[in-house]
Amino acid sequence: MADKSFTHLNEHGDAHMVDVSAKEVTVRSATARGQVLVSAEVVGMLRGAGVPKGDALAVARIAGIQGAKRTPDLIPLCHPLAIHAVEVDLVVVDAGVDITVTVRTADRTGVEMEALTGVAVAALALIDMVKGVDRMAAIANIELLEKLGGRSGHWVRSQ
Repeated sequence: MADKSFTHLNEHGDAHMVDVSAKEVTVRSATARGQVLVSAEVVGMLRGAGVPKGDALAVARIAGIQGAKRTPDLIPLCHPLAIHAVEVDLVVVDAGVDITVTVRTADRTGVEMEALTGVAVAALALIDMVKGVDRMAAIANIELLEKLGGRSGHWVRSQ
């Protein structure tokens, strides 16, 4: 059974950055997803001529990549990592936009937070692009789907 203690707490219960210097460098990846829920009007615009501010999906894609790369600047105890790849997939569906982000590295710690942050930042950028048309746009269901690599190996979210 895996140790279920909080690794970001030291023996005194204080938050600290985990020392990963003794860990082996391995190829690691993580995939996360989320949704931006928008009106039927915005869905129509995204499927057609676009929203008034411009190419909302392109902006969200670039924002997701940037968010994954800048995760240690936003999440205090995340390690700065050499990110080797970020894939951001945006699919317009009837309820809005499904966002999936996969991040890859070869390092001493995983990229789960980078994938989750990529989804969150892509979602926020998309809302910024459509808020003039739909002030009710909302972010939903950001979650980790899968992680590969490291000591804990392969993990997949069960449905």
